[in-house]
Amino acid sequence: MENRTMPHPAPFATARLDVLPLRVAYADEMAAVLADPALHVFTGGAPESADGLRARYARQTAGSPDPAVLWWNWVLRVRDEDRLAGYVQATVDTAGARAEIAWVVGSGWQGRGYAKEAAVGLVAHLRAGGAVRTVVAHIHPDHTASAAVAAAAGLVRTGEWEDGEERWGLGGPVDVSSGGGPR
Repeated sequence: MENRTMPHPAPFATARLDVLPLRVAYADEMAAVLADPALHVFTGGAPESADGLRARYARQTAGSPDPAVLWWNWVLRVRDEDRLAGYVQATVDTAGARAEIAWVVGSGWQGRGYAKEAAVGLVAHLRAGGAVRTVVAHIHPDHTASAAVAAAAGLVRTGEWEDGEERWGLGGPVDVSSGGGPR
């Protein structure tokens, strides 16, 4: 498990997934995983090309320019298929021991419980050892699948809203002023 001074994420595993630190080399495969425009209905935007993902992954793996914030990004490899299926990410405020998390599973792998498994594993991974005490996610009010994933990971609705999404939280009091969620 990471600690508050470790700038890069450590790999971890769940029952069916290997959760691997993001690498620029994953861009080609991830462009195919994330190619469905339906993945952007609740978050906006459009699928990125492999070149676009390479540029984004280079920024993400370089780390946050703010030394008090860590950008931890992982891809989800389905062990039995030896294929990438999505990603999870956490923006960690090291001073506040707080992480904002997000998850995306490609359309071809949805409906199999991978998002739930990944989010539950991510929360457990982040909270192991006490380096992260508070976990937050932002869920669009119409995205029932993401709400179910957040609930399965132990997060609860806070009644707080930001940019049209409800904040869900786990752990200590949720500091709504810090912002800075996953990129």
